[in-house]
Amino acid sequence: MKTIGLIGGMSWHSTIDYYKIINELISKKLGGWHSAKIILYSVDFEEIDLEHMTDHAEKSDQILFTAAQSLEKAGADFILIGANTAHVLADQIQKQVTIPILHIADATAEHIKTKNITKVGLLGTAYTMQQDFYKKRLENKGLTVLVPELKDQETINNEINNVCMGKANPEAKQLLINIINTLEQQGVEGIILGCTELPLIVNQKDVEIPLFNTTRIHAEAAVKKALE
Repeated sequence: MKTIGLIGGMSWHSTIDYYKIINELISKKLGGWHSAKIILYSVDFEEIDLEHMTDHAEKSDQILFTAAQSLEKAGADFILIGANTAHVLADQIQKQVTIPILHIADATAEHIKTKNITKVGLLGTAYTMQQDFYKKRLENKGLTVLVPELKDQETINNEINNVCMGKANPEAKQLLINIINTLEQQGVEGIILGCTELPLIVNQKDVEIPLFNTTRIHAEAAVKKALE
């Protein structure tokens, strides 16, 4: 079994899901007392500036570079970045290490293609929805990607922030369902939950259209690679 290096803490809530899902899958596949070999480097999310909006952006990047380098030195065979938005730095982080990064957008696109779906809606942080680093990766895999209108992007971003800060909004689920319904009316065949916090708000039992939980898809891809 290969050793998985996980950069976590963005946020710690979804990092828990990564650890749980990966170990559950390893246990199911291998049986007995088996669990996953995982090395976790958990960052302080307060220090991370993925959008480069502050004067400590360079220090923020270096924190993630150091995390990846530390995982490689500790014996990881490959790396998971446990946050969709953090993949804006995936190519730069890859240059800091010799072991591969298992990209969340690639894993998601490959999974969606097995469902014979080509047109998807992308929900995530405002940055993920507005920038090309994620959408372009999906489009390069043959998918057509739609994002919500700007006011809905702001709503989604606010609810993601609420989860990260531990603030429960009882209206959050319905707000997201309404946005998903709007995208479905625009012809999308599935919805990518392109932030690892979103599955903590809405899940498949809430809507009929297929939802693609990127946390689970990424974790499943990691288990597959670990057992190759």
